[in-house]
Amino acid sequence: MVLVKEWIFYAEEDFRNAEHTLTMTENCPFSTVCFHAQQVVEKYIKAFLTLRAIPFARTHDIENLIHQLPEGIQIPLSVEEQRLLTDYATVSRYPGEWEPIDRCDAKSAVALAKKVREMIRPYFPGKTLES
Repeated sequence: MVLVKEWIFYAEEDFRNAEHTLTMTENCPFSTVCFHAQQVVEKYIKAFLTLRAIPFARTHDIENLIHQLPEGIQIPLSVEEQRLLTDYATVSRYPGEWEPIDRCDAKSAVALAKKVREMIRPYFPGKTLES
């Protein structure tokens, strides 16, 4: 249960970081906001898998992690959203030929993270959610 609590702790840090950083009116690092939003989703899924003692690969791939969830657990993300979030964890953080990330993208990423967070938190015993 300790490891589950740690996954949640770090997911919550990422959530606060994404929300807070998005409030910047100038020079907001939108790619960083998107990265932290992706991390919220990844870490909550990993917390859930850990809670259920389901082994998972070391990956940032949201689609891959979702496929490891037990039947009946539905994460409210389309395949396109899963892949977009995965890109925020990997390719969009490095130089390359990517579309620039703007405030609208960052707001959408935080909204996705919030949606997943709200859906998955009820599965955890109360003590794992205490900081």
